[in-house]
Amino acid sequence: MNGNRTAWERVTLARHPDRPGTADYIAALFTDFFEQRGDRLCGEDGSILGGVALYHGRPVTVLGHRKGKTLEEHLRFRFGMPNPEGYRKARRLMDQAEKFRRPVLTFIDTPGAYPGLEAEERGQGEAIARTLARMSALTVPVVSVITGEGGSGGALALGVGNVVLMQENAVYSVLSPEGFAAILWKDAGRAEEASGVMKLTAPDLRRLGVIDGIIAEPPGGAHTDPAAAFAAMDRALTRALGSLRKQSGEALAAQRYQKFRAMGDPAGKKERA
Repeated sequence: MNGNRTAWERVTLARHPDRPGTADYIAALFTDFFEQRGDRLCGEDGSILGGVALYHGRPVTVLGHRKGKTLEEHLRFRFGMPNPEGYRKARRLMDQAEKFRRPVLTFIDTPGAYPGLEAEERGQGEAIARTLARMSALTVPVVSVITGEGGSGGALALGVGNVVLMQENAVYSVLSPEGFAAILWKDAGRAEEASGVMKLTAPDLRRLGVIDGIIAEPPGGAHTDPAAAFAAMDRALTRALGSLRKQSGEALAAQRYQKFRAMGDPAGKKERA
């Protein structure tokens, strides 16, 4: 791992347009992927990609944020910022996974939930809250990976995992460095400075007990050698699922609850270690 990069350099790599995303990891690591669409209430939101697949021959539910690759896709998926329909679709897939006892794997890469007026009118906050509640109560294994940007509640809605991992150059924070700088210093141009004090990098969050492990990337970042990034991701997911499959459903739900309750509590952090 490259421990010499600044926080801002990692932010830049996390946002790189060629960085592998959810669709890439699904194509590389899973077979027989069957996409599920629609929230069965209002419509379809492609900024959340999800469905049923086989992972090393075993059925799983896999879902994550999708930013897109072309300008047309960026606009259609709002650069990976979901509407309420996306989170309701995610919750529907989680319900399905619970019913059929499938592990849930999530890939997180979003600046945050879409903040538009129509999204708020259709219940953005409520959709995120219900997704958080559903994910918290699942009695199947849940592994969440931050692969790029992990911004605010829009990221956390897919991040309540028994095991939470981050790629080496991903970032995870309550808001963007630009937003932090604009609020604190009234100057979004100080984003680089803000990123240095936000503790948003994988090493920072591992030390704070927010995440459970770091997935190494190729020296230049995941986009420079996708095959190596896919292989490292595969190894990490296999290890995480292997440990979780040994636990009962009740134990999985209890472990996830205690894990998040203990965050920010020095005693709880010591106990987890």
